Parts: sequence; structure tokens; C-alpha cells
Amino acid sequence: MKIKIGDDTKKELIRLAETKSISLEGNILKVIDADGDEEFDAYLKDSIEKDTTKRKKRLEITKQIQKQNNELLEGKDKIETINSQLKAALEEAEESRKEALAAKEQAENSMIDAHHAREEAEKAKTEAINAKDIAESDLDFMQKKTQFELIGTIVKVALWVILGVGVITTAVFVIALFSGKDTTIVGSTWSNIVGILLTNAFSIIGTIMGVKYASEKKH
Repeated sequence: MKIKIGDDTKKELIRLAETKSISLEGNILKVIDADGDEEFDAYLKDSIEKDTTKRKKRLEITKQIQKQNNELLEGKDKIETINSQLKAALEEAEESRKEALAAKEQAENSMIDAHHAREEAEKAKTEAINAKDIAESDLDFMQKKTQFELIGTIVKVALWVILGVGVITTAVFVIALFSGKDTTIVGSTWSNIVGILLTNAFSIIGTIMGVKYASEKKH
């Protein structure tokens, strides 16, 4: 079904198109009847062509906008992905930094512990050396003390033996002297025994002192 319009309306539409470039648009152009008016028919054809061109341009623009929107959406997704990756990388870097700091602190603590352990070892070594020196000194003192006491005991015993023999020999000589018997042999024997005892006494003392001196010099 076609729509017919009046001549005044036709002329007004043509005038608007010529003076202000305003033409009818849309599907209404398909239902208007030119009614044998060649000028208006040309107007309708031109309007339809312009409308088709505009529609194509709008469609192209719409497609471009949609494409740009899609690109923007894709770009947004990429940006969000990159941001997520960047955030994860930053978190990983922060975790690595914390681990590095912890490792550094642990290494410093280990160095401090090693230093303390070395100091303790040196201290223990020094104490062991001092204890060894004290033990050796005490042992040497005890050896010398024991040796001195042993020597003293030997000297005392030897002197008591010599003194006892001298006393006994002298008593025998005195008894023989007061008995009125010849004491020449007894006196000679007493003199020899006393001389031997004195010689042995000095010999024993000299030998013991020589051994003691040699022992002290060796230490």
C-alpha cells in the first residue's frame, strides 16, 4: 500500500532537501507514492540512496565501534591479566625478599654461633693447657716430695743403723776395757768398725744427695 501526499508537502520536502540537506529517512520512503511527479520521484530515489548510504555508514561505524569495544574489552582482559601477573610477581618478589632477609639473618646468627663456639673452644683449650700445667706441677711436686721423704727415711735408717752399730761396738769395747783383759784387739777392731761406719755413712749420704741432684737437674 502506497501513501500519497499533497503537492505542497512534496514541494516543501524538496525545498528542505535543497536548502538544508534534510531528507526523509527510513522505511517510510518505501511506502510514499510519487504519483507521477518526476521531480518528487527523483527526490524519493535520492533520499532512498542517501538513506541507504547513511545506513551503511552507520553500520560501518557501529561495526567499528563494536570492534573497538571488543578490542577494548580484550585490552582490558589483557591489562587485568598483566596486572594479575604483575601482582603475583610482586608478591613472589616480596616473598623472595623476606626469604633472603631470613637467610641473611640465619647466616649472621650462624656466624655469631660459630664465633662463640670458636671462643668457647679456645677457652676450653686454654683451660685444658692450664689444667695440664697444674697437674704436671702437682705431679712433679708430689714426686719431689715423695722422693725427699724417701731419701730422708733412708738417711735416718742408715744413720740409726750406723749409730746402733757404733754404740754396740763401743759398749763391747768398754766392757772389755773394764774387765781387765787385753783390749788391743778389741780397740783395733772398734776403731776399724767406727771408721768403716763413718765412711759408709758419708758414702750413703753422698750417694743419696748425688741421686737427688741428678734427679732435680733432669726435671
